[in-house]
Amino acid sequence: MGVWLYEEQQYAKQYAQQQLLHPTPPPLANGTTPGASPNAPVPASPTAPVAVSPFDTNTPERLLLLTNANAIYTFTSHGGGLKTVALLHYPQHVSVRWQKTTGSDALATLNTHSVVPTLAILGDARLVGDGNFTLTRTATGGVQAEKSLAGGLRIIKTFELSSNYLVNATVRLENRTSQPLTIPAQEWALGTATPMDVDDNGMVEGAMWYDGTGVQDCAPAWFAGSGFACMRGAPRSEYLAGSNNVYWGSIHNQFFTLIAMPPTNLPAQQILARPVSLPWLATDPAQPAPVGVQTSLIYPGQTITANSGVERSLVLYAGPKEYRGLARIGEDFQNHADLVMNFGTGFAGLFGIGSFFAKALLLGMNWIHDVTNLGYGWTIVLITILLRAIFWPLTAASTRSMKRMQALAPKLKALQEKYKDDVQKLTAKQWELYKENKVSPLSGCLPMLIQMPVFIGFFTMIRSAIELRGAHFLWVSDLSKPDTLFLIPNTSIPFNLLPLLMVAAMIWQAHLQPPSPGMDPGQQKMMRFMPLMLLLFLYNYSSGMALYMTVSTLAGVLQNKLTNIPPAAPVAAPVDTRLTPVSKRQK
Repeated sequence: MGVWLYEEQQYAKQYAQQQLLHPTPPPLANGTTPGASPNAPVPASPTAPVAVSPFDTNTPERLLLLTNANAIYTFTSHGGGLKTVALLHYPQHVSVRWQKTTGSDALATLNTHSVVPTLAILGDARLVGDGNFTLTRTATGGVQAEKSLAGGLRIIKTFELSSNYLVNATVRLENRTSQPLTIPAQEWALGTATPMDVDDNGMVEGAMWYDGTGVQDCAPAWFAGSGFACMRGAPRSEYLAGSNNVYWGSIHNQFFTLIAMPPTNLPAQQILARPVSLPWLATDPAQPAPVGVQTSLIYPGQTITANSGVERSLVLYAGPKEYRGLARIGEDFQNHADLVMNFGTGFAGLFGIGSFFAKALLLGMNWIHDVTNLGYGWTIVLITILLRAIFWPLTAASTRSMKRMQALAPKLKALQEKYKDDVQKLTAKQWELYKENKVSPLSGCLPMLIQMPVFIGFFTMIRSAIELRGAHFLWVSDLSKPDTLFLIPNTSIPFNLLPLLMVAAMIWQAHLQPPSPGMDPGQQKMMRFMPLMLLLFLYNYSSGMALYMTVSTLAGVLQNKLTNIPPAAPVAAPVDTRLTPVSKRQK
């Protein structure tokens, strides 16, 4: 209660501080907020500033579209950059709670609703001007954006489409004067990370970059003031990385990403991220709107000699977080595909174990899917059974050992009564009994410890596997989301069937497992119902994970039934003559 009250006070302070740092822009003449969708509700207390266009929007915007087999690329004269990328093979909405639509609006679109296009140059007014470029088509089928600025600076950007969701881009800064021209540091906009819709998981949204030694990830929660554990700190208005070089930077949500890759010999100097409010995704005007992360690469200022120019090249990837496609981007990037998939961050990156298994399980799942031509639901069932078969010898040995331990329970209880006042002696006698019967009290934990990295890998893999997005299985319409059948009447609580089946199977398995010798009966009952705790963690998680856990548990029950349990070898209890009465006849 005390923590809750304290957090509520901190939350109110955050709103007040955020309003001072970034007041909401005044409404336009038509009553809308700058940068917001005209028909969207504006939240009463935004947690981030509403993005306002830094360009002169009085000049009509000109758009040029390029299309290939993978996407529709829209270029804009406002900022002279890539405005949006609509992915032809991926729908925007796949949840059953959304009504299916047709046309280009139904496609998954990157950088949507952002007021700053990709590769717009921001910063000093000498670099921006009114922000309006002249767009033309190149002889090779690409797009060129040009602009002349006061002082003799001319900016020329060229975009050429490539395969595998790639765009080759060059930015040339020319000095058209007869004197050296000094230009300040520039922000090259990368784009804005936003959820695909209100049903997306915003916990894996943000800005990510690689500095040559490791990957960093900045999520919206960082700007809200999240700190250690559940404690909340002051809100933050921007994130500026250190002086390390940025070899690639990206914006991402759960399943899609936009990556900018400078040449390895000329990386960007820093990366900058800012929170922006997304009022068009708000579902409750009384609640804060979702927050996106607007990200830029920072290039240092420099002096351009007279009548010359400098040119920088980048490779842009705008597409799905599909591991096999990311690994084909290029030699310099192929070892970083698992980082973009979030395999190497957080708990999954612990000692690299979770990352290794996540990558192996994803490749194995795709291989089984390609070979068998089964749906991904049945593929998860099959790979779960294969994993259970691999661990069968270990699990069977553990089950036998636990059964032998159960047979020793009366003798262990007798030792506890006999040596209840001497813990050291009791421990020694217990280990003697274990050794004589060739059992180990650790045998039940060992299989769990060995299989834990596989569980972490599966948990991590399913979180980002776009292959599961929209994949059907029986009543499940999307394996990447909960299998909500309906909302419980008069509540907003979803009824998710698979997690309930998972917990029921776990409770059944717990009742079949032999209890640990010497454990208090109350503790035994509590341990048997511990699977209910998993319901809190996995109830609203991916139904693919619940499917894996359910099948794995049922396979464990079947293994328990099939395992041959030999009886424990009887051991004669030692006779202590000091405690045994002796009859006169024996004397």
